[in-house]
Amino acid sequence: MNEQSAAPEGVKSIEHVWIPMPDGVRLSARIWVPAGIAPQGVPAIFEYIPYRKADMVRARDERNHPWFAAQGYVCLRVDMRGSGDSEGVMPDMYTQAELDDARNVIEWIAAQEWCNGRVGMFGTSWGGTASLQASVDCPEALKAVIAVCATHDRYEDDIHHKGGGLLTDTFEWGATLPAILALPPTPASGDDWYKRWQDRLDALESPLERWVREEARGTYWRHGSIKHQTDRIECPILSVGGWSDRYSNSVMSLVEAQPDKVWGIVGPWGHHYPDQGHPGPAIGFQQVALDWWDHWLKAEGDNAPWPKLRVWLREFDVPQDVLDMRNGGWIESGPPSEETAVTTLHLDGGGALADTPSDNEIGWHVPANLLHGLASGDTGYFGRYGGLPLRQNEDDARSLVFETGPLDEDTVLYGSAEVELVVEAEVERSQLSLRLNDVSPEGTSARVALSIRNLALDDGLDEPDAPQGPGPRRVRIRFHTSAYRFKAGHRIRLSVGSSYWPLVWAPPQLGALRVLSGHLNLPVLGAVPQALSAPFPAPQGTAEMNDIHVLSAPVLRRGCEEEVDGTVVVRWHQPPVATLYSDIGTSFTFETSARHAIRPDDPNSVTSAFTHRMEVTRPDGVARVESRLTVTCTGATFVLDTSLDVLWNDDLIARRHWTSEVARRLA
Repeated sequence: MNEQSAAPEGVKSIEHVWIPMPDGVRLSARIWVPAGIAPQGVPAIFEYIPYRKADMVRARDERNHPWFAAQGYVCLRVDMRGSGDSEGVMPDMYTQAELDDARNVIEWIAAQEWCNGRVGMFGTSWGGTASLQASVDCPEALKAVIAVCATHDRYEDDIHHKGGGLLTDTFEWGATLPAILALPPTPASGDDWYKRWQDRLDALESPLERWVREEARGTYWRHGSIKHQTDRIECPILSVGGWSDRYSNSVMSLVEAQPDKVWGIVGPWGHHYPDQGHPGPAIGFQQVALDWWDHWLKAEGDNAPWPKLRVWLREFDVPQDVLDMRNGGWIESGPPSEETAVTTLHLDGGGALADTPSDNEIGWHVPANLLHGLASGDTGYFGRYGGLPLRQNEDDARSLVFETGPLDEDTVLYGSAEVELVVEAEVERSQLSLRLNDVSPEGTSARVALSIRNLALDDGLDEPDAPQGPGPRRVRIRFHTSAYRFKAGHRIRLSVGSSYWPLVWAPPQLGALRVLSGHLNLPVLGAVPQALSAPFPAPQGTAEMNDIHVLSAPVLRRGCEEEVDGTVVVRWHQPPVATLYSDIGTSFTFETSARHAIRPDDPNSVTSAFTHRMEVTRPDGVARVESRLTVTCTGATFVLDTSLDVLWNDDLIARRHWTSEVARRLA
């Protein structure tokens, strides 16, 4: 054990403790122990992620774990197998070994003398998803979980694919994850840290090829997706998301699927813990979580006092890259299906969304425009600063548009809108991109929801038994869940495009694409939205952390330009962000840059490139990792090229180079 000074008075911090796994691999945990533990022990709460407890997210850990420990819980931060100070290797995300390790950690915690046998699990992003996965057929000791910004559907609601379209964010993650795993263990975990580091580097893999190769939902993406296992959830879940984060779709979906086991909160923010929520307003996550833990871990846990859903009801915001505060307000409800009725709007020959079906027998041509999507913004991953959808009017001009007249009264979308279309596609691997927009009386178009559909897949996003053919064929496309008020005088606009670059990799060929008929189903809240019966607590504010110093935190910069040859380039750069942890004499620095390019007349001219750098400076030396990834394509293949350099005190100690050509069978 390696003890460090405690943050709150009376809480003891233990920097490193080994947790043995059945196969002999040991996972490293940092533990916060409250004062005055009773002989029978106290409940324990743990977070389980691969993001380096020693440095990478140490500041975030210090906001949560010491505070919960001061309220009478033993708290643990566990590095996953193959990451941070833990042993083993990590060949991919959400492997069976990773899922099994979580259950073994729960059982180890419950057996410790300081634990009374009642365990909670929480996390954001990967840690939130791991918490959801642990709730399925969970060990008896796991009494409750909190899953923040988590996915319940690894294929449709994660970083890799959307509606069968390949997200370019998967390439950023393909550059970032190996860099995280390539950083060294700390001496706190043992004098053999350098040998264990070398062993890890020797076994380091890049899972990117698998993510790209698995183009349809299939068994690969079903593994670890609790969407397909909700009937086996065995402990209460508090699912928390933000409308500016694509992972938010899990919240309403899980409440709908298992209302007896799941409660939900969705705020306006992106990929953050809610106390740091941006866009705001943020809420006091620690206080909300403490109410949850006290109910399920310290009491018997009957008669849960919260409404099933507490969500931020969005309203029109003037679109811009960065918003500090969203318009709207908090409401509460039961599952959406119990609160809504479906309003159906039909595609009309005059470009309207009408109450009755159209008699148009010709249909509508979907423009073949590879620049449709330039106003997309980011997807909200990683909590990047800004990146919200921009003014949609230019993208609307690149697409097929249907819209209502000015609304006579407010219309509250609450749940998952669905579009049903009859389409003809000259090219089987065509792509539909659908946007649901709010158009203000002044004519500004703001994105409310987005959906992508690869027409080579069936409605379940699986590979069909036989080619779909040119059609006509009927397709059903669901938008992610939303809570949004279209105000009286505004118009609802449905925009249909044939690609969505740079967010989604362009299809290999643009052929004739026609919509013959269709309609939009909107789940509309039937009553006046109910305000929260009890307001959320305000964020506590950042506690005084004398040991944590932000050395640099420059704002991320984005840009779009057209080069001399007509190539359109979209780029962003996060300059170095550095944090010093003076209690351990260590600083952590990261920097990322991205470049996407396309020629508007050639879908196979698409390229994406990412560079990711990380550096850990500590008393015994400096570790630096640089990862570079470039992706190009032909109509038949994706070409992936990734290189990774690892340095210790400026000496190159490892170099990895992964190249592959992956067949484009479906996307």
